[in-house]
Amino acid sequence: MPLSQISNVGKTYSLLQLKSFLIWTFTLAVCLLVVGFPLVILMATVGCLLTVILESLIPMSAVLLVAGGLISLNFLTVLIGAGILTTKGIHPREVKWLSWLHGETEKVQSTIYAACPLTCSIDQ
Repeated sequence: MPLSQISNVGKTYSLLQLKSFLIWTFTLAVCLLVVGFPLVILMATVGCLLTVILESLIPMSAVLLVAGGLISLNFLTVLIGAGILTTKGIHPREVKWLSWLHGETEKVQSTIYAACPLTCSIDQ
């Protein structure tokens, strides 16, 4: 195999890995904002209590320290999660509950009315 084809395969693989990492980052960030809303409220509550406690212990701005810490923690959690999922080789298309990400609609079961088992088998 010529050297140019080997480098193209490597570039293609790294681009697919980068694409998967970016999609996972977006997906996990959206899930954290939408589904993790109670978690965000809990973090804000803990952050407020921690700010009050730290304000008396350190002379610098405790609000800035706690807010920066919480934002950094969320950011690193999303990036580490996306990195782990990417290195394990799990692509977002393989995950069943992410069909909304690709524009696919879930198949809805057809409606079965209560009288249908009694009347559907009757031929007229």
